[in-house]
Amino acid sequence: MEDFARALTDFVRDHQGWAAPIVLALAFGESLAFISLLIPAWGALVAIGALIGVTGISFWPVWIAGGIGAALGDWVSYWFGFKYKEQVAQMWPLSRFPEILPRGEAFVRKWGVPSIFIGRFFGPLRASVPLAAGIFEMSYWQFQVANFVSALIWSAALLLFGDVIGQLAEWLWRVV
Repeated sequence: MEDFARALTDFVRDHQGWAAPIVLALAFGESLAFISLLIPAWGALVAIGALIGVTGISFWPVWIAGGIGAALGDWVSYWFGFKYKEQVAQMWPLSRFPEILPRGEAFVRKWGVPSIFIGRFFGPLRASVPLAAGIFEMSYWQFQVANFVSALIWSAALLLFGDVIGQLAEWLWRVV
């Protein structure tokens, strides 16, 4: 996975116009219930964030693309859970990780709408919370408001974290 992130970062550095579409696709995959369990993309998102300050890539379009991609991934996961309810647990790859969905369910039942915000920032919860919210029919509009707001905050946090790391690395390179 590290080689993939490095190759992707090199591509974005050389082809900056592709930064926003790539971030959108990575954030979508990172937030999609089934894909995020197999291919965690947050490292690549942080690495692309590190390029923002050192290459001149504009933060705003990349941030919006990341937020939209993450929100769309959760939206699809919510819809999938709402539509397929009990069948979801028997589908691969969730059938291989039987503990994920019950954890997501317990989390959604305990925290309600704030679970969408909290779950966005924690690995396996990121994949299971929107799915569980759909399965247990959380209010559609409450879910979507929490989904889009948390997606924009999550996208900003990852990209800015990478940007700060990139700026520190550049500063250290000049100083040392």
